[in-house]
Formats: sequence, structure tokens, C-alpha cells
Amino acid sequence: MDYNGARRYITSRMRTALSADLYYHGLHHALDVLRMAVELCRSEGVVGSKAALVRTAALYHDAGFLMGSHSGHELQGCLLAEQTLPSFGYTDSDIRTVNAMIMSTKIPQSPTNILEAILCDADLDYLGRADYPEIAQSLWDELRAYQLLNDGHDWRAIQLSFLRQHRYHTATNLARREPGKQLRIRYLEGL
Repeated sequence: MDYNGARRYITSRMRTALSADLYYHGLHHALDVLRMAVELCRSEGVVGSKAALVRTAALYHDAGFLMGSHSGHELQGCLLAEQTLPSFGYTDSDIRTVNAMIMSTKIPQSPTNILEAILCDADLDYLGRADYPEIAQSLWDELRAYQLLNDGHDWRAIQLSFLRQHRYHTATNLARREPGKQLRIRYLEGL
């Protein structure tokens, strides 16, 4: 498995082909998810080829946006993984594992094992971080650019509902991110 080759391929494609209106779901998000996935793998004891598969899924989890649609981007990312990863030495089993991780990030998240839990937590790690306001603003900007949401009052209600329903899945993020997320909930409740 040539993880570095797959990384170079997908980051290059995302850098050059993603819409400039993807203020949240851009390459910067994929790289943030990758960084958090690496940290979570280390913390949760996932190493070797399993960690490489998590890193691969982190980079491909929103690659479906290359196809231009918010709806169904997870499935599109899986199709892209199936088309491209064999040329980097990924086996059918590797690709099934990567695709299961990608599909587990679909809201509501549904991880069934530690690899999927790590990717899900890496994807929404920001909900409990200090940079939450800036990242949430980028999502608002993107949804407005795609005319998926226009009203700020609706946005606050959607964010509050989302934060209340969201669950972290790893022991690491339950300890390090859940407290920050609860602060966000209390703040939004007070508005």
C-alpha cells in the first residue's frame, strides 16, 4: 500500500479541482481531519497498516465534493477511492475498510469499530475546540454560497440541535473535546 502516493494524488486533485465556494469542505478540512486522525490513532493505539487506512479515509472522506454536490458526497468519495486506490497498491479489503470509514461519517454518524470511530471523531473534532467559531462560520458561508441555508436564526437553531445530538465515539475525544462542546451548547442556549 502506497499511502504517500495516494495522499499526493488526492491532495493535488482537491487543491486544483474543488470549488472555491467550499469554505468548509475544502482541502484545509481534509488536512485538519488527517491531523486529528493521526493524533487519535496514536492516542487510541491504532498503528501500522490500520493507521494508514484511517489516514487514507481521512483524506478521501470528503473527496466526493470533487463531483460537485453536497448530497451524497460520501458515496461519491467511496467511488473515487474504488477508482484510484488500486493503482496505489490498496487491496479490495483495504478499500472496503476505507469506504466503511467514509460512510460512517455520514450524518448521523454511525461508526461500528474503532477505525470508524476515529474517523468520525476526527471529522467533527472541531466541535469541542477553541477554533469552533471560525470553522462554524466557514460552514455557514458555504451553506449560504450553495443556497442551502439563508437565515441566521435557522443557523443558530440548526447548530444547537446538531451539537446536542452529536456524540464523540473515542475515549480520547470524550475526555478532551466533549467539555468544550458542552460549553458551545450552553453559549448557544444563552443567545
